[in-house]
Amino acid sequence: MATCIACGKIKTVGNNVSHANNKTKRWFKPNLQKVKAITNKGPRRVIVCTRCLRSGFVTKAI
Repeated sequence: MATCIACGKIKTVGNNVSHANNKTKRWFKPNLQKVKAITNKGPRRVIVCTRCLRSGFVTKAI
């Protein structure tokens, strides 16, 4: 579900690091938005990251 259709960006794993240098796992989630975009099959509601929207990789449907 949490995948950009334009670039394939997904959530990644990293560490929370405390002042005592203790490390616990955490997730970095991309900023995904549901937008109505023009695809090969016509206008569809798709999930796209905001970077692809801003860069113009996806054309929004009116």
